[in-house]
Amino acid sequence: MSKADIGLIGLAVMGENLILNMESKGFTVACFNRTVAKVDRFLAGRAQGKRIIGCHSIEELTASLKTPRKVMLMVKAGEAVDAFIDLVLPHLADGDILIDGGNSHFPDTIRRAAYVEGRGKRYIGTGVSGGEEGALRGPSIMPGGTPSAWEHVKPIFQKIAAHTAEGEPCCDWVGEGGAGHFVKMVHNGIEYGDMQLICETYHLMRDGLGMSNQEMHEVFAAWNRGPLDSYLIEITRDILAYRNEEGRHVLDRILDTAGQKGTGKWTGIEALNQGQPLTLIAEAVFARCLSALKDERLSASKVLAGPRPVPRSDRQGFIDDLQQALYAAKIVSYAQGYQLMRAAAGQYRWNLNYGGIALMWRGGCIIRSAFLGRIKQAFDRNPKLVNLLLDPFFAEAMSAAQASWRRVAAAAVEMGIPAPAITAALSYYDGYRSERLPANLLQAQRDYFGAHTYERIDKPRGEFFHTNWTGRGGETSASTYTV
Repeated sequence: MSKADIGLIGLAVMGENLILNMESKGFTVACFNRTVAKVDRFLAGRAQGKRIIGCHSIEELTASLKTPRKVMLMVKAGEAVDAFIDLVLPHLADGDILIDGGNSHFPDTIRRAAYVEGRGKRYIGTGVSGGEEGALRGPSIMPGGTPSAWEHVKPIFQKIAAHTAEGEPCCDWVGEGGAGHFVKMVHNGIEYGDMQLICETYHLMRDGLGMSNQEMHEVFAAWNRGPLDSYLIEITRDILAYRNEEGRHVLDRILDTAGQKGTGKWTGIEALNQGQPLTLIAEAVFARCLSALKDERLSASKVLAGPRPVPRSDRQGFIDDLQQALYAAKIVSYAQGYQLMRAAAGQYRWNLNYGGIALMWRGGCIIRSAFLGRIKQAFDRNPKLVNLLLDPFFAEAMSAAQASWRRVAAAAVEMGIPAPAITAALSYYDGYRSERLPANLLQAQRDYFGAHTYERIDKPRGEFFHTNWTGRGGETSASTYTV
């Protein structure tokens, strides 16, 4: 039997579907699973008659591969990845390539890349987005790690990835170390934001306008033919229309407590580490946390007073406002995500191609949308663009949506319908466009109680001053530092 082009360890749904995707594009794939019975079931089922080699040990897997060997791990993020790296490494030769295709945290990928490279091998940590359908039909793939590994996996990755309407693969090299998994983490953070914005819009339609699922389905269907055209709008349209065998809407029977796997939380934590205001994404994570307090919310609903939403009479006007508010807040979500990537690129010395990242997200992934083409154009116009909001197209879009956005935020507050992501996005926009914020008072407070010093508007930046506010504190100031 001819040797395989790539080996894959882990036969859960994503692993199986990636193998079938690779095989359908002309590649021979070797596979292994710790529970070897899964290998036999796969070969007797979905893999039957295909160019797929089943292996019952890691030794057998690595022996079946062309050189340089390429072994892809599709296992649960965390300790399992480290364990498999140590199991596979002894069976690889110098120059062979290990690939982690799971949702690993990027600091782990930085550490693992250094560990594997230190033993003469090459390492790739790649984000793979698109769920099980994307894995089978074409995901978005975001690889990073050892640069010299890219030329060996590029033909496979770019062939199995989703492609834009123009035929461009939604996969390209991101950068060294953990860059690939970092970009995937930011993708997931933006995904959290997009989903929360859509949920708040649904909430305002349902309780603020008293709309039925069918009516909301029709609105989302119309929106998906315009600037909001995207995968998440599309599936929301379909969810709103879906009925079970009894003719009941399945959505209405789902408990309102959201789960999460941690990538949104990681994005928020890294934003704090980098000092970047990812307010919308953080609120999306906190909204899931609040939803999980179901029993507490049930009790609180009987104690805490608030306005009862009264369906508005200006239905169509408010729906139009919601569309604009959702679009404007979505722009902020991406602007914040790109700010975080720019900050991290500086710290980790990654040369990120921001337009290329938008292209990678154009197809296959969960946040894929027509909107991303505009982001690529913005960075094509100005590769050094500091903030997406400053691009002429997006600045004009924000200006056009602003009145509607403010009406939606005000209506949500008046009706007592929580809209943390929509309102956080608006507050960020207002803060970012403000020439003067009240942080001068905050600095005075810090200097008053802790002698933390402040800068002055009439002196050069970087020169710090302290005031003896009480007359008792003396002239000694604390050291200046930024957390």
